[in-house]
Amino acid sequence: MPFPFNFFAAAFVGALLTSALALPLWRRWCLRTGLVDEPGDRKVHVGSIPLAGGLAVLTGILLPLALGALGIKLGVVNVSSVHLVAHGLERRGIELVGIAIGAGALTLPRLIDDRHELKALPKLAGQFGVALLVAASGLRITLFVHNEIFSYVITALWLVTVINAFNFIDNMNGLCGGLGAIGAILFAIIAAVHGEYLVAIMAFLMAGALIGFLPYNFPKARAFLGDSGSHLVGYLLAVMAILPHFYNRQNPHPLAVLSPLLVLAVPLGDLAQVVLFRSLKGKPFWIGDTNHLSHWLTRQNLSRTHSVLLIWLIAVMIGILATL
Repeated sequence: MPFPFNFFAAAFVGALLTSALALPLWRRWCLRTGLVDEPGDRKVHVGSIPLAGGLAVLTGILLPLALGALGIKLGVVNVSSVHLVAHGLERRGIELVGIAIGAGALTLPRLIDDRHELKALPKLAGQFGVALLVAASGLRITLFVHNEIFSYVITALWLVTVINAFNFIDNMNGLCGGLGAIGAILFAIIAAVHGEYLVAIMAFLMAGALIGFLPYNFPKARAFLGDSGSHLVGYLLAVMAILPHFYNRQNPHPLAVLSPLLVLAVPLGDLAQVVLFRSLKGKPFWIGDTNHLSHWLTRQNLSRTHSVLLIWLIAVMIGILATL
């Protein structure tokens, strides 16, 4: 069976170009509608920054998907390559529908949050609602425990945890988007090596869309991801951590299920330490502060740009272990 490199390259490049070209359009729309991040407490940017990143990334993923589907229907795409992902589409059709609905249900309401700052409880309830929808579509974690209630609970907790990990770590230019791109590339490689071609294409789409956004966000920000974007990044990576079969006949070692934890070690570790620190100080864990890893690095006399680059490097080095 030929390796569908053409599919992977087309997905990555198509998403990158679409996101990069769409962002200026979404940026103007955000400025016109007032969907911007204003300077304030714990914020060092000057002036209003459009919250266009999430919309651009979503466009970068969906538009190439739609064009690819059209190309398949018109016979433009090579038939032998289509056959490689057709099985995945057939086998995971319901799951993919659930994932798509969940992405929309999670991302679009966050645009309201970006503008009006919703309270923590409604946001958390919405996250759990989307997580349970994904679990109901059939995409669930078992952890070798064959109990349906357990699988629903652990899947919901995983999705909500990763979503909030990326929402929390979106505190410096390029940090959330860069970590999201690194995670997506690592998941793409792992999925491709194990023959999970449909998952790999989805991951390459996400990686391309985020890399297309990054020049507008790092090192100087002309656009932010916003809550809508950071939620989308965390959600998609949480889903990609469940989609591949890390434990199978070809890779029968139970510790293979630790691969997703290694890929996402930096945002998950950052979430754990800030929640613990805030709890020990008697503060609500959802109230932001300057005790993230990125803030600690800047207090060690690293610039914000160098702090982000170092965190990216740490994520790559830990993530490489997951590919092994």
